[in-house]
Amino acid sequence: MIYKLGDFVRFVDENLEGYITRIIDKDTIGVTDANDFEIPVLVSKVTLVHGHGDLPDEDAGIVKPLQLTPDTPFVKEGVYLGVVVDQHSPSVVHFHIINETSFQLLSSLTTEKGGIYKGEFAGIQSPHSTKKVYSAQLSDIQIWPKFRIEILFNTPLSIEPGNPVSFHQHIKGKDLSVAKQDIISLKQKGWLIRLDEPGPAIDAEKLKQSFFK
Repeated sequence: MIYKLGDFVRFVDENLEGYITRIIDKDTIGVTDANDFEIPVLVSKVTLVHGHGDLPDEDAGIVKPLQLTPDTPFVKEGVYLGVVVDQHSPSVVHFHIINETSFQLLSSLTTEKGGIYKGEFAGIQSPHSTKKVYSAQLSDIQIWPKFRIEILFNTPLSIEPGNPVSFHQHIKGKDLSVAKQDIISLKQKGWLIRLDEPGPAIDAEKLKQSFFK
């Protein structure tokens, strides 16, 4: 299967085109046309239309070197799983790892369902970038697989890396029941799930009182 949810394809034998909104099996996909009608079709009967409305990852497959000026702070926290609806097919959602830190990320996503594991993504992500790692049918949320996300932090600078991220959870309806928020890095509204643990908040007043004690 060379296709994925959200890809724009054209039928080989008919004057039809649309976005892939369902993976039925290894040989069959569902394509939704301009009239919002989903058509089952063999993967051998469609062809991919490259660059049709795609929004490339900020990373674009290239790890950009971190360039900091003396006045630029090094951001140590802020790694999220961003979930957004496909702009062309509302029945499809995409999952992005959003890196708001100044670290490079070494990330891996494996899905697990019924004891069957599948590596979905592995790669290096630049500081302050996004990377699409998975897509799913929104109506299938009750049967989405469990996500196993592992992330390591890296920088060539003399800065202690953050603790490794280990996120092993199901994404459930309640996670998407809250209001969407603006995700600036993805240029659309969606849901954010924090992956790295925020550092402990320091209450200056309590800290001062402890000194007096």
